[in-house]
Amino acid sequence: MQEDYKVGERIREIRKNLNMNREKFSEMIDISSVFLGQIERGERSLSIKTLSKIVKFTGASTDYILFGNNNTNTIIDKINRILNQCSEEGLNLIYEFTCSINTFLKTNNRNL
Repeated sequence: MQEDYKVGERIREIRKNLNMNREKFSEMIDISSVFLGQIERGERSLSIKTLSKIVKFTGASTDYILFGNNNTNTIIDKINRILNQCSEEGLNLIYEFTCSINTFLKTNNRNL
């Protein structure tokens, strides 16, 4: 089906933008590399469960993956990809660091 092919192309593009091979990417989203290859070639449809795993891991929007609509801020996507891979402890450290930077900027009347 043409829609499956386009979805697969977008997933392949996301994977390549992350500089990941098929094996590593499939491992990160807990599917087989064979199944990922079939999705990327449009031979198999994407389940909601697999779509959810891809979105959670990559930070890409479902709107982009399914329909090609890319209305998101790429910096936010990059940050989301990093955050999605962090442990709870790592997220807490990042939060504390962000609060400290925000306080510093406010104290020094800097609007970045």
